[in-house]
This record gives sequence, C-alpha cells and structure tokens, in this order.
Amino acid sequence: MDQKSKVRHIVMSAMIVFGGVQGVYAQSSATNGTDAAASELVAQTTPAAAPITAPSSAASQTIALTPDEAKQSATGNVAELQQMIHGYDLAELRTTYNGSYGASLLFNAKDMTYYVALFQQKNFWRVIKTQDDLRAEQIYRDFARQTSQLSDVEIRRAKLEAQKAYTDRLVALSQERANRLQADLNIAHEQQTIVNSMQQQTRAEAAALAQQKAQSQEQLRAAQRQVRDLQRQLESGLQTH
Repeated sequence: MDQKSKVRHIVMSAMIVFGGVQGVYAQSSATNGTDAAASELVAQTTPAAAPITAPSSAASQTIALTPDEAKQSATGNVAELQQMIHGYDLAELRTTYNGSYGASLLFNAKDMTYYVALFQQKNFWRVIKTQDDLRAEQIYRDFARQTSQLSDVEIRRAKLEAQKAYTDRLVALSQERANRLQADLNIAHEQQTIVNSMQQQTRAEAAALAQQKAQSQEQLRAAQRQVRDLQRQLESGLQTH
C-alpha cells in the first residue's frame, strides 16, 4: 500500500469513528427526550382507582414507556386482548402473581406479537403490545415488580386477618376452658355445701346416739345393780330358811 492509500484509509477510519460517536450521542439525546415524554404520559394514563401504596425503592426502577406504548396502554389493547384471550392463538409464556395482582407475557405466533398485561383479580388493567421480544421481556419484568409493590398492603392485610382469626380462636378456646373450670368450680361448691350439710346432720345424729348410749349404759348399770340386789336378796332368803 502506497503512502496516499494509507492516508485515505486513516481518514476514512476517523470519519467512521466520528460518525458513530455522533450517532450514539444523538440516539442518547433522543432516548432521554422520549423517556421524559413517556414518563409524563404514563402518569396521565395510570388509573386513579388503582390501590397504589407509598412509593418504595422498586418504584424508582420502573421503566418509562415510549409514547406509542403509553398510548396503547390507554386505548385499545385491553379490549383486543380480552377478545383474543379465549382463542387458541395466544401462548402464555410467563405469569407472575402477587396477591390479587398479576403480570403476564403472552405471544401470538401468527403475527409474532407479544402482549404484556398487568391485571388485578383477572381483570386486565394495562396491556402493552410489541413485536420486540427484548422489550416485551423488559416490560414484563417491570410489571412483575409493580405487582409485588401493589400487593404489599393486600398481603399485609391478609396476614393480619389470619393472625386476628388465630387470636380469636385462642380466645374462644381459653374462654371455653374458663367456662368448664367455672362449671367444675360451681359443682365443687355445690358438693361442698352438700357435704357440709351432711356432716352437720351426721354430727347431730352422732351426738344424739352418744346421749342415747349414755342413757342405755346408765340403764344397763341400774339393771345390773338390780340384778345383784335381787340375787343377794334371793341368796339371803335361802340361807334364813
């Protein structure tokens, strides 16, 4: 290669590199502008009735939809997917559930189209339609993160409800045991009253019997004295004769 050819080769290489840098810079600037506009549209198209909790660290990772995607989400994709969902054209690739919220990635092989859906209690809330598989995966992961965030309060409520029900069962069991113990105590008190009454009656009967015994013994001693007296009299009378 002669000197002129080398110079031309170096100049062409420099122009290619410089042009690539300018293209990357322009693409980055355009992307930043698109993301800002998309963020504004997403804020405008997010349903006000959605039970969104306080923002967390996951919210800062939410991707920005393009203007076209934001427009899709706000208009006809929900109805379109609802019509297609009962057919055989859609394949369910991925689904994530968190509480009553869910995210699904669906694929229509006929036209190579992906549908990314965010739903609550099986009702579609937002649907994004794209033929870019990488973009579909990215939006699906973002929707899955949103379901986790949205379901936090719902899951906490379910846990608290279960804990309350468990505590109520323990209270009921404790109250039932307390009622049984109280019934046993009442029976014990009644039985103690009966026993005390019986003991008083028995003591009275024993005292009466003791008195009767003393009287009987006194009668016995009197009878024995009479017998001895009669015996002496009888013996004395026999000796006189």
